[in-house]
Amino acid sequence: MRRGVGTSLALVAMLCAVAAAPAHASVGASFGIQDDAWLMDGPGSLDQRITTIQSLGAHLVRFTLRWDQVAPTKPANGRDPNAYEWGQYGEVLDALHGNGIRALVTLYGAPRWSNGGLGPNHLPQSGFGSFAYAAAKRFPWVHMWTVWNEPNTPIFSLPVSPALYVRRLLNPGYAALHQASAANRVAGGVTSPRKTTSGMAPLTFLRGMHAAHARLDAYAQNPYPLSPTETPMRGSCPACSYFTMATLPLIRASVTKYFGPKQIWLTEYGYQTSPPDRILGVSQAKQAQYLGDAALRVWREPGVTVLIQFLVRDEPSIGGWQSGLYTVSGTPKLAAHAFPLPLAEVSRRGSRVSLWGQVRPGSGARRYALQVRSGSGWRTLATGSTGRSGAFARTITAPSGARVRLWSPTLGLAGATLTLS
Repeated sequence: MRRGVGTSLALVAMLCAVAAAPAHASVGASFGIQDDAWLMDGPGSLDQRITTIQSLGAHLVRFTLRWDQVAPTKPANGRDPNAYEWGQYGEVLDALHGNGIRALVTLYGAPRWSNGGLGPNHLPQSGFGSFAYAAAKRFPWVHMWTVWNEPNTPIFSLPVSPALYVRRLLNPGYAALHQASAANRVAGGVTSPRKTTSGMAPLTFLRGMHAAHARLDAYAQNPYPLSPTETPMRGSCPACSYFTMATLPLIRASVTKYFGPKQIWLTEYGYQTSPPDRILGVSQAKQAQYLGDAALRVWREPGVTVLIQFLVRDEPSIGGWQSGLYTVSGTPKLAAHAFPLPLAEVSRRGSRVSLWGQVRPGSGARRYALQVRSGSGWRTLATGSTGRSGAFARTITAPSGARVRLWSPTLGLAGATLTLS
């Protein structure tokens, strides 16, 4: 994007940077992406798709490793990595590793031989621990694992039972993954944000996991909003047992109460856009703004160390998910600019506005500029360097309604426009 000229002197008088300091994200916080279908079968080559991930500044990718797909028949020795047909799953994980991108691997999908000939969402009777061990030995560079996905819903887990989830999946997987490598960290839960028909509320499921003596290093949650009117900061039911981004303090308090000060991994999150989803979607501008707001929320909440954006590209069916950074045809949304360069308003006190932002592509301290819309162009208002995480905090003086954006002079890229309150 082009830097603007022709500045209004009146606006310049109102807009000036008054303070700057590097900002530190929640310890070890990683902002990543998940889009299994696009990564495996999207347009172009796998190398090209990984280049897109790198350009977005995603240093972490969540990827689902399907047990039922790599073990269609029961292996003679389930702990032997050579007994599995890793196929395209192995190609993706090898390519991510070869390009320096960390993987957070979700183990999911019961083979028919493990559960009496039923579908992949039916919990296995046995064998999961051996599969987890073999996966860890095949991909020894992977050290972040989650066990299953949304086991509090019948879509992914039958029966919906925290006790069976712990006994058949989580605890065997935890033991096997730690036996394979002391560096492995295992998250349990991976719960959906609310109770569904014949499902279980995430807080109720978490309590059941505790009662079943769950073993875990982190608790994983998919904190999707419950409606398009819910923001990352507010809007969910505070008296309910829902786990959304808006109730992040409840998630933190619940995990601490039942499992101690474990890390929290937010493993799927995103807003759908309208169009194409005119019922559940928000505008592209809101989607872009909420990316920054959610990142700020994670940065401010101690112990929340992972936030995963879902998806890269919209799914083709309107009944699927339209939460991508790109449309189904590959056109970038405003969120495709906001993800690598998120910017959020922290607070306003009179004319003083505190901002938080991050330059995700790159490593170590990174140069940044804050720009303000002036006339038909953009004016650089303030410059500085981020902390090692790429994050920064800055206080400016600005009127309500001013339009600002984050610019990376190194990348030659600008984030989405943020309209100040």
